[in-house]
Amino acid sequence: MIRHLVLFKLNDGVQRDEPRVVAGVEAFRALGTQIPELKFWECDWNITDRPIAYDFAINSAVADRDALQRYLDHPAHQAGVGMWREFSTWVIADYEIEG
Repeated sequence: MIRHLVLFKLNDGVQRDEPRVVAGVEAFRALGTQIPELKFWECDWNITDRPIAYDFAINSAVADRDALQRYLDHPAHQAGVGMWREFSTWVIADYEIEG
């Protein structure tokens, strides 16, 4: 199994309650039921107020590298990424886990 982690940082001046951000969150929350390759899916806002913290996180898992690529290429994932690209930056980590 592969764990896929993504941490998002809203761009300066962007607020969580902006309609485009709300729509981006809704798009990502829906991915767990839209993409069959996802074996585990959760995402939500950071709840701490620390300067080094990112704003939004995705924690997911897929079976293998091929499944990860199918997830990344999936139209619903690409649509969500396109939305978030407009108001945030992010970092990722993909690593193998016991499945």
